[in-house]
Amino acid sequence: MKDLKLIGPFSQLLTMNGLLEKGPLDDSALEIIENGGVLIRNGIIQKVGKYDSLKNDIKLPKANLIHIDEKTVGLPGFIDPHTHICFAGSRANDYAKRISGKTYLEIAREGGGIWQTVQQTRQADPDQLYANTLNRAEKMLELGITTAEVKSGYGLNMEDELKMLKTIDRVHKNAQIDLVSTCLAAHMVPKDFNGNSRQYLDFILTELLPQVIQNGLSRRVDIFIEKEAFGEVDALYFLQKSKVLGFDLTIHGDQFTPMGSQVAIETGALSVDHLESSTDKEILALAKSDVISTVLPGASLGLGMPFAPARKLLNAGNALAIGSDWNPGSAPMGNLLLQASLLSTSEKLTNAETFAGITFRAAKALNFHDRGKLATGMLADIIAFPCTDYREILYHQGQLRPSIIVKKGNKID
Repeated sequence: MKDLKLIGPFSQLLTMNGLLEKGPLDDSALEIIENGGVLIRNGIIQKVGKYDSLKNDIKLPKANLIHIDEKTVGLPGFIDPHTHICFAGSRANDYAKRISGKTYLEIAREGGGIWQTVQQTRQADPDQLYANTLNRAEKMLELGITTAEVKSGYGLNMEDELKMLKTIDRVHKNAQIDLVSTCLAAHMVPKDFNGNSRQYLDFILTELLPQVIQNGLSRRVDIFIEKEAFGEVDALYFLQKSKVLGFDLTIHGDQFTPMGSQVAIETGALSVDHLESSTDKEILALAKSDVISTVLPGASLGLGMPFAPARKLLNAGNALAIGSDWNPGSAPMGNLLLQASLLSTSEKLTNAETFAGITFRAAKALNFHDRGKLATGMLADIIAFPCTDYREILYHQGQLRPSIIVKKGNKID
């Protein structure tokens, strides 16, 4: 009894239980508990139900009650399955060029783009990089994100890729948000590398990844498949060998051209992310696989290009996750809820589909099975918004912020 906590009452609890892992979702399928409560032990949910019933059934000392005086809607903590928040510097100059008419690829060829951030991140000392990353992680938590993936990929050499991954690990250990690291050394071939793309990938496989494993810095790898980055043949080679080393796989695919989806399917990747250029062929192929389709509306907003075909992906039977892609170049905003709200109105996604994309379906893209729902055995990651109807949350398109955040059973002040 001593280690039990009860939090509530919530005007509504949106549990996300009982929803399909793939395909369309109707709001009528949402489990909504009026005047709900959550019973927690050691950071794990023991039971979800009516607050008064839980309180009466289990007589707890007052100190074990986290009483909510305001009217709120509670739901699982949001999960952002794709970010690049570990970086130094700014790319405001890139943005100015884009809104003046230049394309992302044109700017990259002129020396901007990823390579500019690589140079700035290499120059940053570890403490500066840590402070930058911690600040962004804390902002994400304030927005209701309790778990986020963070990629390397702005080091592109042994020293600085390890510096980035160690920074992500340091922030994870010191922040209240959970961070999941991904090694994206295969972001592009660095301009100062003396060799071709296959040789650079071999450097990652034979020199960098063994150090990542030895230091326990990541269990995931990513690769950017695009004409200006890595081709599908090289990517297939890299991912297959990474899988043998024991890494989970994810892919930047179908962003500017329909490249990457098929590689994700062939390699059994957890997810393929972006998909702005996916055609019916890629959409149908993904639907027949177990690959999560992760869309990144922040990149579309930052680049001024159409959103990924989220409605078509769902209708075909895909599992749709939604990430912010927070990065200094194409997606500098970083507000996941705002982006998901705008995606939902453009692509006609239901509340259920949108919330699924930033809770349990996003968890699946990160190979997590212990979060994203309010259910027995799940992490007690709970957020609550100051309203009485869950529909208000997307209606305000990111303006409504969580008033309560609980991470692993602890209320964050």
